[in-house]
Amino acid sequence: MSEAARAWARVRSNLRESAGARLFEQWLKPIELVESGDADSIRLTLPSAFMTNWVRNHYADRLLHEFRALLPEVRTVAIETARALAAPEVIAPVAAPVAPAAPARAAGERPVLDPRFTFDRFVVDASNKVAFNAGRALAAPGPVRFSPLFLHSGTGQGKTHLMHAIAHEFLAARPDARVMFMSAERFMFDFVAALRARDTFAFKARLRGCDLLLIDDLQFIAGKDSTQEEFFHTVNEIMAAGKRLVISADRCPQALDGIESRIVGRMAIGLVADIKAPSLELRRAILDRKLADLPDARVPREVLDMLAGRIRTNIRELEGALNRVVAYAQLTGDAVDLDFAIGVLGDVLRGGQRRVTIDEIQKAVSTHFELKPIDLVSARRARAVARPRQIAMYLAKRLTTRSLPEIGRKFGGRDHSTVIHAVRRIEELRDSDHDIDGAVRALMHQLES
Repeated sequence: MSEAARAWARVRSNLRESAGARLFEQWLKPIELVESGDADSIRLTLPSAFMTNWVRNHYADRLLHEFRALLPEVRTVAIETARALAAPEVIAPVAAPVAPAAPARAAGERPVLDPRFTFDRFVVDASNKVAFNAGRALAAPGPVRFSPLFLHSGTGQGKTHLMHAIAHEFLAARPDARVMFMSAERFMFDFVAALRARDTFAFKARLRGCDLLLIDDLQFIAGKDSTQEEFFHTVNEIMAAGKRLVISADRCPQALDGIESRIVGRMAIGLVADIKAPSLELRRAILDRKLADLPDARVPREVLDMLAGRIRTNIRELEGALNRVVAYAQLTGDAVDLDFAIGVLGDVLRGGQRRVTIDEIQKAVSTHFELKPIDLVSARRARAVARPRQIAMYLAKRLTTRSLPEIGRKFGGRDHSTVIHAVRRIEELRDSDHDIDGAVRALMHQLES
């Protein structure tokens, strides 16, 4: 058995203990090691692109650290889809290969970047426009206009996408440039390893010789005094040399607990750009872009609207939810509709959902259409009442986890078939009636705010 195989057996055992039986069996057990004969690279495969993306998003860094704890020479872990081994679909952006301090770079020494994460594929609106434009400016050829660029936002809102995009564009303009992309945790791990090996000179030279250095998730070195000391000097060297530096964190520099004030001060010298939580419109546009990458998928608009409405803060979770719905449909052969998506996603939707109640929906709809709340539960069948009632039932189905019979009872004891008819009718009208579609969008925005 090779060293890589022995290490993989240990890693699998550790994952089984830490992840729990259910998660391990569903997502991690199918991972297979591919023997490559390359001591500094590990290749792992999964049977489907859907599973590959999930493991990349949730376990890429963990797998790298597990392997490096057993095999210090490992620099990268590639997570690929088994059927795409001849031409790997995407290699996880979890590690940047160690680059020697040399003026030129061979193709194999480039940082490992996700080919999907480019500026062209970044969906822009008011919540992220400043960060997007700042990233483009920093990646552009010519004199450095500002450095460092500090990006901050909550988890899964686009920081890492922008950092990959910056590296892509910078290397496209300067193919021989020296670029390194690593997490702050990786920075700490490599620095400690260099200390133990008494080889800090090579570590310093590798980082400080970069033309562009990107450090993700700065908050992970909070409280690590020796690592922060080295980080501070690295930042100083890069800034003094007029090189480019991009740092990201989950909050603004001044709010980073456990980070030394002198580091905070250096971050504030450059440009600090925040990425706000994505609006409903942005979430919907992101789903449209994602769906365009799945040409064989058929997902109705009402399902996309539901996903955008319920998963509000984390773009990564939003895209993952769409991937899951499409994958389940392909595996089961079922058509995707609203009930199918809600059944597949279950707790994912409930966890990301603000607890909108049917009472809140009825109040909002009656106010919007200038009715009394009692009208929506009455027996009146005039269109001026019936259509708002159908909209309220539609929103109750979209924005709550109540069953069809429960919704019917809240609307004057109506049968569940009446709710089904109302939902389908509003879905049809949204495609043909601009006023109805506008009213539904306005109400959804109001209720989720």
